[in-house]
Amino acid sequence: MKIVLQRVNQASVEINNKLYSEITKGYLLLVCIEKNDTEAEVEKWANKITKLRIYPDETGKMNLSIKDVSGEILAVSQFTLAADCKKGTRPSFDKSAPPDEAKRLYEYFVQYLSKEGFSVKTGEFGAMMNVSLINDGPVTLILGN
Repeated sequence: MKIVLQRVNQASVEINNKLYSEITKGYLLLVCIEKNDTEAEVEKWANKITKLRIYPDETGKMNLSIKDVSGEILAVSQFTLAADCKKGTRPSFDKSAPPDEAKRLYEYFVQYLSKEGFSVKTGEFGAMMNVSLINDGPVTLILGN
């Protein structure tokens, strides 16, 4: 599993030039499910994400979590994070999970975060999307394998 987490002041997804979902303060998560990922792996990263202290406290030190600041989450499926560009000039996506399994675990990830009490918006699995954001900081983290 690979996740690119971006702390944002705003993020949105458009599909077919129509607004599909949007959030204000929170995290934009680009989520890649890879072969051999499990529900346990999904839960591990979901728990890590909810507890990361990457918002500034009153002294400016990164000491607050997304829960502490009542942030929202926009989770977008992004299989291209599994790209292997070591050979040639065309990426290989062999490390990404098959679509049915990737969709199941991506939806499990979203449901798990929702059950933890977060407002979670999504893109549409497998769709061509335009993702926009205003990065806060900027703070961008790469999580996972």
